[in-house]
Amino acid sequence: MAASVAAAAGRLRRAIRRTPQWRGPSRRALSSEAPPTQAAAVRNAFLSFFRDRHGHRLVPSASVRPRGDPSLLFVNAGMNQFKPIFLGTVDPRSEMAGFRRVANSQKCVRAGGRHSDLEDVGRDLSHHTFFEMLGNWAFRGVYFKEEACSMAWELLTQVYGIPEDRLWVSYFGGDPKAGLGPDLESRDIWLKLGVPASRMLSFGPQENFWEMGDTGPCGPCTEIHYDLAGGVGAPQLVELWNLVFMQHNREADGSLQPLPQRHVDTGMGLERLLAVLQGRRSTYDTDLFSPLLNAIHQGCGAPPYSGRVGAADEGHTDTAYRVVADHIRTLSVCIADGVSPGMSGAPLVLRRILRRAVRFSTELLRAPPGFLGSLVPVVVETLGGAYPELQRNSAQIASLVSADEAAFLASLQQGRRVIERTLRRLGPSDVFPAEVAWSLSLSGNLGLPLDLVKLMLEEKGVQLDSAGLERLAQEEAQHRAQQAEPVQEQGLRLHVHALGELQRQGVPPTDDSPKYNYSLRPSGGYEFGTCEAQVLQLYTEDGTAVASVGEGQRCGLLLDKTNFYAEQGGQASDRGYLVRVGLQDVLFPVARAQVCGGFILHEVAAPECLKVGDQVRLHVNEAWRLSCMEKHTAVHLLNWALRQALGPGTEQRGSHLNPEWLRFDVATQAPLTPEQLRAVEGTVQKAVGQDEAVYMEEVALARTAHVPGLRSLDEVYPDPVRVVSVGVPVAQALNPASQAALQTSVELCCGTHLLRTGAIGDLVIIGERQLAKGTTRLLAITGEQAQQAREVGQSLAQEVEAAAVRLSQDSRDVMEAQRLSKEMGRLTDAVDTAVMPQWQRRELQATLKALRRRANTAVRKLEMVQAAQKTQELLQQHSEGPLIVDTVHAESLSVLVKVVRQLCKQAPSTSVLLLSPQPLGQVLCACQVAQSATPAFTAEAWALAVCSHMGGKAWGSRVVAQGTGSTADLDAALSTARAYALNKL
Repeated sequence: MAASVAAAAGRLRRAIRRTPQWRGPSRRALSSEAPPTQAAAVRNAFLSFFRDRHGHRLVPSASVRPRGDPSLLFVNAGMNQFKPIFLGTVDPRSEMAGFRRVANSQKCVRAGGRHSDLEDVGRDLSHHTFFEMLGNWAFRGVYFKEEACSMAWELLTQVYGIPEDRLWVSYFGGDPKAGLGPDLESRDIWLKLGVPASRMLSFGPQENFWEMGDTGPCGPCTEIHYDLAGGVGAPQLVELWNLVFMQHNREADGSLQPLPQRHVDTGMGLERLLAVLQGRRSTYDTDLFSPLLNAIHQGCGAPPYSGRVGAADEGHTDTAYRVVADHIRTLSVCIADGVSPGMSGAPLVLRRILRRAVRFSTELLRAPPGFLGSLVPVVVETLGGAYPELQRNSAQIASLVSADEAAFLASLQQGRRVIERTLRRLGPSDVFPAEVAWSLSLSGNLGLPLDLVKLMLEEKGVQLDSAGLERLAQEEAQHRAQQAEPVQEQGLRLHVHALGELQRQGVPPTDDSPKYNYSLRPSGGYEFGTCEAQVLQLYTEDGTAVASVGEGQRCGLLLDKTNFYAEQGGQASDRGYLVRVGLQDVLFPVARAQVCGGFILHEVAAPECLKVGDQVRLHVNEAWRLSCMEKHTAVHLLNWALRQALGPGTEQRGSHLNPEWLRFDVATQAPLTPEQLRAVEGTVQKAVGQDEAVYMEEVALARTAHVPGLRSLDEVYPDPVRVVSVGVPVAQALNPASQAALQTSVELCCGTHLLRTGAIGDLVIIGERQLAKGTTRLLAITGEQAQQAREVGQSLAQEVEAAAVRLSQDSRDVMEAQRLSKEMGRLTDAVDTAVMPQWQRRELQATLKALRRRANTAVRKLEMVQAAQKTQELLQQHSEGPLIVDTVHAESLSVLVKVVRQLCKQAPSTSVLLLSPQPLGQVLCACQVAQSATPAFTAEAWALAVCSHMGGKAWGSRVVAQGTGSTADLDAALSTARAYALNKL
């Protein structure tokens, strides 16, 4: 062993080389005993140690995009990919089922969701949104506490050469409320390894008890800490390595039960370990970041990075260095793993990260346009050796980052002007208006992340109206909550008299043709043109025409032309903003646009005066519009696919779409089968995969009258009418001789559409129900959401299949059978509520229904057999009499009740009460009173007396009752039971 460790340490030392010495307070070396260490050497030393010395299997890092786990936005810990093993849901036929000893370096992202470090990045010297987690695992008890602690101590002290006197250890000190004692086993292991008691700390569940979630595997953990002070003055401890011992399961009722198989789960952040080994106080001072910091300095011309924080960081320059370095790593890793900046979920978080990076690089570091994309090769150079997907996708990453950076720069400049003007109008004690911040945000129009707006204000010493912002967020959440069954919004409208007055004045209908002015860039993104227009009329909320509106008013705005899509044809209205020409630093948010008698009325919040005759420039919310375009083109493909699956006579009964989802009503003779739903999705996927061109053209309505297969609704169309054709030019589609309209999607439609189908990404039908006899409503999603839904469905299908295999193994253990039955119930709930393909949901629901019946039957049979055995044992122990009060080992309350019932059946004149002690101090109770002893003596009162004595509760009837309690003195509980019964008998 000593020779092996010495060899490993030698290999590590040979890989060590000196890195440039840094200047500045945060870069002072903590120790001069060893030269700085390369990140790759440290990572490789960890993996080699567990593989070569301790027989661990090395597994590659999982993607940071969770596969089939809707509870996570990103993979945020090394254990995520092994959750099926911990939960006992792993398919016994899969490769993972064979894992015993495993080690890896896992890419992790903590930004958004329960675990987010996004807003802390840059403010200090240690937080990151992306980091690497070094970990080793032991599944199903292949080794446990002693081996895990010994390995960790050996690696840190003998391979990495960290002085033992710089290491401290914490362990679980117990939790009396949960009935858990201190983890003295771990304490004694550390003492045996040579850690003095003076460097050991005992903490409660908040610090040293790890739980996967509200339910599931959990257990005590022990942490290894490094003392930055090195014995000089008070210790300054930073956590280095966390070793989790999963030995309990948190049940749905909050109780803890022992796991049938125990596991070890450890995690150590590479960045923090590297800082220790390289003698740095900051993770940003290691060679994982130094190449990036150098590249930022060279590319921006800002002063060199000096590691300052807080008030010492004048101009926030060093903060910006850290933000940009961290964020470009996160962006590169996420995009390489298939997560791109987008509208919701993880893509939305990534969009926030990219825009924060743009703001810090351009405003604080004065970086030139396109700067962020130039940093991608540096990230690939530092991380690509460990994660080759970065090398494979480097060009795509740089292109996407650069394109999004360019798109955001104009919005950032506009946002800065708005903030500056608003600040000039505020009094000394005024807070920044929530409405203005909201209009700047990702939820509003300019796409500035709200945390970025807050930070920009914080840098100027201004407070944001947080209460108002919370109110606006709640209103937005309520609006989104009505997605599945939207109601008609009550917005501003032009009444009949207002319309008559416009017609009397000869005001022409609004020219909304600019809404179709968009094109595809060579990069594949869309470019939307702006529109300059004149204010023709203003209306108050009650529809009264006015010449002007003042600050804070909500009004209706009529223009001579617009590029806003007004809600019609099932497509949600555009959102966006307008500015007065010559006054670019005031945004007038446009909440919606609607058609009123040929006029387009814009619903506007006016932060300043607006009057008739003003010239304005309109900007649509591009992300909102693009998502609507994706959904609308998807609706057409869905309509076509339904005709393919159900027959050419299939008719649309209506549709509605917004950026989040699409709803489609179709006439059907019977509910769609899972096979039909799957076929419909397949047809859409094929068209999306072929990235077909979408042709749009206005033609005379008469040309569409006799085209075979042309899809239209029973409504009045304008003349000329807009025709949308997928894959076939409109002229060819309208040629009666070509039959093209029978072979693809051709519809009359005024909506805005994609120019190519590939941008849809994917389509998944996630809901289906009968609206009325003969009409089916489908709910579908596209793009990243659809892909995640497929992954969730696939993950649940694998869990169901694995559960079916375990059930078929015909276990004779009651506990295992009960676990399987509970698992079937959990899976049923998950399948019922998950966002997943509807065809797959229906199939899994049918499978689970049958499996639950089998599982429950197996539980009942095994419990009856076990109860019969325990009944015979008790009858042999007790002579015939009016009373049996005893303890018995039963694995569940259900088994205990069965034992009581069988005892009373074989001895009808006997009243029986049994207690069954469980792990962690819980006691189960069941009793039955002989018919001859009632009504003076009832089971419910008997159980209540005993369970109350044990601090618990009871329930039941006059004849049979059950309950639970907690006590360490079973003899006292039994005495209480006997005394109560004898008093009543």
